[in-house]
Amino acid sequence: MGAANDITAPPPISSALEGWAVMSAKVGSLSPMDDLPSLLMPYQIEAIQLSDQHQLFVSEKSRRTGLTYAFGADAVLTAAPAQGGQDFFYIAYNKDMTREFIGYCADFLQAFDQLATEPKEFLHNDGSDEGINAFRIDLPSGHKIVALSSKPRSLRGMQGKVLIDEAAFHDQFSDLLDAAMALTMWGGRVVVISTHNGADNAYNELIEDIRSGKREGVVQRVTLKDALRQGLYQRICLRTREPWSPEAEAKWEASLRKRYGTAAEQELDVVPSRGSGIYLARATIEQAMSHELPVIRLACPDGFERHGEEYRTSWIKEFLETEVAPYLADFDPNRPTYFGQDFARNGDVSPVVFGQRDESMRRVARFLLEMRNVPFKDQEMILNWIISRVPMFACGKMDARGNGSALAEAMQQEWGFDRVEAVQTSEKTYLAFMPKLRSAIEDQMLLIPWDEGVMDDLRMIKLVRGIPMIPDRGKVSKADGDSGKRHGDDAIALMHFVAASDEDIGPIEFFSAGQRSTHLASGPVSTRGFGSAGARAGFVR
Repeated sequence: MGAANDITAPPPISSALEGWAVMSAKVGSLSPMDDLPSLLMPYQIEAIQLSDQHQLFVSEKSRRTGLTYAFGADAVLTAAPAQGGQDFFYIAYNKDMTREFIGYCADFLQAFDQLATEPKEFLHNDGSDEGINAFRIDLPSGHKIVALSSKPRSLRGMQGKVLIDEAAFHDQFSDLLDAAMALTMWGGRVVVISTHNGADNAYNELIEDIRSGKREGVVQRVTLKDALRQGLYQRICLRTREPWSPEAEAKWEASLRKRYGTAAEQELDVVPSRGSGIYLARATIEQAMSHELPVIRLACPDGFERHGEEYRTSWIKEFLETEVAPYLADFDPNRPTYFGQDFARNGDVSPVVFGQRDESMRRVARFLLEMRNVPFKDQEMILNWIISRVPMFACGKMDARGNGSALAEAMQQEWGFDRVEAVQTSEKTYLAFMPKLRSAIEDQMLLIPWDEGVMDDLRMIKLVRGIPMIPDRGKVSKADGDSGKRHGDDAIALMHFVAASDEDIGPIEFFSAGQRSTHLASGPVSTRGFGSAGARAGFVR
């Protein structure tokens, strides 16, 4: 992601916000009060800051959360400085929106005590015969704020910061974005904000491309709930001079949702319509699967944890040397190794995926180990045993929710906090990591074992309120050698494996005792033991 250019970026937003509590009285037509909140809410300030830190910033938002208003302030902060300032261009899909934005800018100029020309409508020369109607404010700095119509040619020859508002409703959004991105070559910034307009819209495709890593940029998500938690309704009460209370806020939200009806999910909860349901099709997953890659299953007998440590260690070690060690020889000794894990102690599977990238940069899950009913300490012993034997261990990501935090911390202490990340899985991590997993599977840049349990777990990923995640449910697996319930655990382990393989961390300088290397660069190959009945059945005494 592009970093802010020190020469062209405006000054830090924090310095410009110092006097905003007083200025909000002017802009909001309120009497000054000692306890008056800052003019912008946290998510509005965050949006401005992120837009200065990244050359492409996208905000998917609920209706009427005030981001356009906030960027009116940003437009003034961007264009006002004589040194380090730049022009600001606002693009909307209709004239009323451009006129409204210019009005916001005029209000902020007055609040900031900045001199400028009165907003004026003019005919912008875009190289065509007819030109484009636009609004403009000229500042003493020599920079300008211009509000243009939604035509890609309107940015011809321009330089500065561009805001595309309600992008999902622009007829030529893709072409407009391409034109805007040309401004980033010389230090410009591109801001895209919008509510959703369907899952198949070019705006939603842009968001998915950024989240999957296909495109450089950063995405902010602001639902109505997010805005309310950060004071949206309290701000509305300040403007309307109505008393605020939690009860009044709840009643207001309920009424708003009732007015939106079935459109509330898209308009208020930031869930693109037709965007719920299956996240990965079965046929797509099958294309990423190989019969040559193993799933190794270990199920400890009931009461295993009651045995002494010496017995348990001997039992586990025999399993590792018999069922796991043969596959360690199939790792490429000259390539870094990564792992992803999802923790469970009882009931669910506790899987860990170890793999590498091949010559084509495709991720290959060399093996997937599923553990059931394995005591905490023995899971730690298993991970240490494997990591100490794989070649060039570089990075791993582990589930650190609940009891998993103890195992993740132990591995961090053993192998380094910079190499092992303890992941607190949440909606944010799902949004950050799941699109990368889907992209790797759809683009056939991830090779995984051909296994019914793995298939079941990946098929459990659903879009819930626009977020790809595992719903809270379990099912009986059809996987060979595994009769327990599944909860999408392999999907989480694979998600963490893909994310770990994207980390730029050099490998530890030691090599495994493996004697040979098998590459899977151009499709399935025959390798000793891959997919064997013994590997699938696991090790159960």
